[in-house]
Parts: sequence; C-alpha cells; structure tokens
Amino acid sequence: MLSRTGIPSADDLAGVFPSEERLKAGAVAVIECFERIPCNPCATSCPRGAIRPFEDINDTPALDVEKCNGCALCLAKCPGLAIMIVDESWSEDRALIKIPYEFRPLPEKGDIVLALDRSGTPVATADVISVLLNKATNRVPIISIAIDKSLIKTVRNICPAPPPPTEDASIVCRCSDLDMNDIRELMEQGYTSVDEMKRVARLGMGPCQGRNCVPIVLGELARYLNKPVADLSPGAFRPVVKAIKLGELAKSAKGNE
Repeated sequence: MLSRTGIPSADDLAGVFPSEERLKAGAVAVIECFERIPCNPCATSCPRGAIRPFEDINDTPALDVEKCNGCALCLAKCPGLAIMIVDESWSEDRALIKIPYEFRPLPEKGDIVLALDRSGTPVATADVISVLLNKATNRVPIISIAIDKSLIKTVRNICPAPPPPTEDASIVCRCSDLDMNDIRELMEQGYTSVDEMKRVARLGMGPCQGRNCVPIVLGELARYLNKPVADLSPGAFRPVVKAIKLGELAKSAKGNE
C-alpha cells in the first residue's frame, strides 16, 4: 500500500509505534521512516542515543523507546518530516502531539484547526497549544496540538479550520424564495438532507424541480457535514411538469389551425 499510495498501512504503523504502556508513560518519538534511503540526521542529532547509530547510511531508524524523552530534536532535524512526538500523559482525556509543519500561514497558539489522518482526511478538531519557530537555525516549525486520546494513532497533520459562514442573502431556490441564509438555518436546525428541506421549506418543488437549487444545496451540505458530494442524495423527484421544446409548441399550434 505504501509504495502505491504513499500512505502507511496499519501493519506499517504497528512496526514503528511504541507499546501502549510506553505511550502512557510520557512523550516519545514516532518515526515513520519506512524506506531505505541515505539519511541519518535523526540519529546524529539525538543527545541521549535513543536512535541507534546506523551501521549503514541507508538503514531505517531504530528507536530505543526507554531512552527517548520526546525532546523533538530529531523531529526538527528530519528532512523527510517523518517524525512526530506523542505524549499520551499530557492530560487525563487528551494527548499532545508535536508535528512538523511547513505550510503558511502558520497557526497561532489558541487556534482551533482540523486534525488530518495520513490520507489528508479531516477526522476531528484540535487545539493549537504552541508553535515553535526557530528562525536562527531555519529549522522546520513544530506545532503542538491537543487531541482526544482515541485518535493518537490516527492524526498525523493539520490544516486551518474553515471560517464560520458569513451572512449570504444569495437566492438559492427562486421557486420557493429561499436564500443561502435560509439553507444554513435549516441545517443548524437539523435538516441535513435535500428531502428534509423539501418537506419543511418546499426546496426544489417549483417548476424547475430542483434543477438550479439542489446542486447548490448539495455543495453546502457537503461542507457542513464534511462529506463528499457524491455521498449525498439529491432527493426524490416526482416531476409534475415535463419540459417541452418551443418547437413542439409551435407545431401543435399550427396543427390546431
């Protein structure tokens, strides 16, 4: 799977994650370096010798979890961004994860961000606890985030959370006079499907039968539910009118004459 998609499998991760007992004991590095490449900054930067010296420059890192204290020096030195620090003992119900982050703009302490899994899919929100940026050494910024402990083996990156929707009086359903504010209010009330909105607000029940409004609503629902549009139903259609070309009407009128 890794060679085809770039995403490590559960077996790949099982081989690099410390035991449950070690995770609960305190901060420790997780080194997701699976390929034999000529690279050893992690081993040479560790002051405790927790990453065993390489016999061959192409060796993959071997971590002695009992020596590792999660100092994050190896994280900052890794050119492949393959290392994170996990601290399950950070609080009673949440873990602290330190990850390298090269995107701009950088988040700030106190921000709420989206926590992503290794495929880049959002799985939860996370609180930014600190942002470490060493301009003097030009090392990669280190972002510390707090997440639920159940996600400790799932979360691997972050991205900014989308801003809250602003007021938008753009007309969505002309037939029933519904604007975007009306659609968002319906979603907040718990109506999260086209059919539900149809029943309570007559969405898509006019002459156009949803040809214009339903695609717009599906896009808004996808953002609200954090799902692909393809996973959402466009609703049931029971057309009461059939589109007729003007040419057909003209022929009919001429025939009646």
